[in-house]
Amino acid sequence: MLLRLPGTYPAQGDTRLLTRALVDLDLAAGRDVLDVCTGGGALALAAARAGARSVTAVDLSFRSVLTARANAALAGVPVDVRRGDLFEPVRGRRFDLVLANPPYVPAATDRLPRHAPGRSWDAGMDGRAVLDRICDDVHRVLAPGGHLLLTQSALADTERTVERVTAAGLQARVVARAPEPFGPVMRRRAELLRSRGLLLPDQDHEELVVVCAQLPETAQVRRVA
Repeated sequence: MLLRLPGTYPAQGDTRLLTRALVDLDLAAGRDVLDVCTGGGALALAAARAGARSVTAVDLSFRSVLTARANAALAGVPVDVRRGDLFEPVRGRRFDLVLANPPYVPAATDRLPRHAPGRSWDAGMDGRAVLDRICDDVHRVLAPGGHLLLTQSALADTERTVERVTAAGLQARVVARAPEPFGPVMRRRAELLRSRGLLLPDQDHEELVVVCAQLPETAQVRRVA
């Protein structure tokens, strides 16, 4: 069980799916791990328990940072939790594994909430406001041979994720899929998504997907100042 301050994202089906992929692929042991959009720190803790050499976690939400720090302390697990926007707090560093469970739910507008719980899931009209930034920039923080493990809803276009990380120089594939019954957010948004053709008339679940992408061992990296 994890502590959760009001307004922070609870560990749900996407967290569990990504955790299973992390364990099944054995990508954390002996490696330096970065968890972006950490929320309460569930994935960071999973990486530490899987034998990571070091774990750094980042979130833009002050409440999430406090929650993740508290959960790491209670678990007796060393996690360096930093507040900031995606990769900015670790500029100049390289990691063997980047974990990401970002906001990905298509919203009514491209305007992203800043001081409301909705910023944990709202991601613009196409659900890709944060996904695209991760896909385009993750190569800047990956060591050669390093991996990205990212989870999203298929409603936010899995093929586009694979295409964007491939364009950034990574080799990508889908490694896990699972149906997820609609929770409160998706139930409230179902009619909007149906009107856009993203949901079938009687659909009451979404498909969650984990994408694994690797930077080639031979990739030339430039240290960011």
